Amino acid sequence: MMRRVNLRNPFGSQRIIDESLIREHLALERTRLANERTLLSYTQASLYFLLGGLALLQLKEYADLRYIGYLALIFSGLFLTIGIWRYLSLNRKMKKLLRPENNEENNKENKETTGKKPA
Repeated sequence: MMRRVNLRNPFGSQRIIDESLIREHLALERTRLANERTLLSYTQASLYFLLGGLALLQLKEYADLRYIGYLALIFSGLFLTIGIWRYLSLNRKMKKLLRPENNEENNKENKETTGKKPA
């Protein structure tokens, strides 16, 4: 059995919200924050590869390391591309998961309050 939680509103009215809704909302926020953290990690790794590659390209005495510098630049672009792609794909998946549930919940609420089927 789910507990009902009273959230105190400083403006007067009290809303009663199911604990399951709070848990679901907090889980979604944790997922969003983790997704942003992952994007930042990919960006950070990309910048490290970029700096390392540029540093290796600047070394005049070691011409053999130029290939590693170019490879690091390629990895930099690759990491940035993969990070952005993963961030956007997870955001799209989360939006797709949320839409049907919200519609079903709204339909149930409409049936309960009006006793009629939604159009």
